[in-house]
Amino acid sequence: MPSPSLPTEQATPLHECLISLGSNIDPDHYFAQALDIIGRECNLLARSKAILTTPVGFQQQPDFLNAALFVSTHLEYEAFRAYLKEVEDRLGRVRGTIKSGPRTMDLDIVAWDGKVVDEGYYQHDYVKTPVDEVLASSGRTLEPAKRS
Repeated sequence: MPSPSLPTEQATPLHECLISLGSNIDPDHYFAQALDIIGRECNLLARSKAILTTPVGFQQQPDFLNAALFVSTHLEYEAFRAYLKEVEDRLGRVRGTIKSGPRTMDLDIVAWDGKVVDEGYYQHDYVKTPVDEVLASSGRTLEPAKRS
């Protein structure tokens, strides 16, 4: 007997997303929390190991723990971006006046459906190194960002 399926008009496409994670406030705790939440609420396909990096921008703060996650989701880009900001809020993220200041968790979309959407991938090793590890382990590649 065939399994039931959603009617075509109700089916939503599955999107693939590479996420950059960063934390320098109790990072081991908040990394575990972020992985738990995203692992339960998204389809986690792969993850990198965490790396310790020095702060960029504002220097008077602890080092960061950075990593990357590869997930799939039925949410569209803007909805998924809002979802990640909501996860940051759930993890106690305080957005202060110093944009590059300390944080419990920073979650950014680096690539969406195989296309780079964050120039940070090209500019910062703390983004590129974990993302490249996930790409290698998943057999995926990325299309470059459209540069103006």
